[in-house]
Amino acid sequence: MQTQTSRPRQFTGRHMLFAMLAFFGVIIIVNLTMATVASRSWTGLVVKNSYVASQAFNRELEQAKLQAARGWTGDITYRDGAVVLSLTDKAGQPVILDRSVAEIGRPAYEQADHRVVMVHQGNGIYHAKDALQPGIWQVSVRGTSSQGDYRLDSRLIVKADAKQ
Repeated sequence: MQTQTSRPRQFTGRHMLFAMLAFFGVIIIVNLTMATVASRSWTGLVVKNSYVASQAFNRELEQAKLQAARGWTGDITYRDGAVVLSLTDKAGQPVILDRSVAEIGRPAYEQADHRVVMVHQGNGIYHAKDALQPGIWQVSVRGTSSQGDYRLDSRLIVKADAKQ
């Protein structure tokens, strides 16, 4: 009876070279893919001039404190192809703004950024027709009144049916 003895396979330098090339090759391909996708989707620009934006910071902080003291409560929704703002004071009474504008855009995609004027519909409801595609939108409403300025930043999720 003959038994066949097999030699154990050896892990050679060539095997190690191929393992290292495969390992680092996958890492490099994934990094290049992610960098390409990131650079095509967002420029990384938050403000056009950071020095000028920093000069306005204290003023904006003071405005936020004044707005909080007034107790105004705003809610932004998207219904029937329109951005809708509902604005009330501490007592639940409607707040009337002299002028209001909404800046609308994707959170990380500047090409879709645009402005719409919001029209007062009565009872503290402001309305702006805007055909938003499904997905996440950043909405910044700015308004002025005799009682002070108003600002509300919010995210909207527009569903595919867009009838919310």
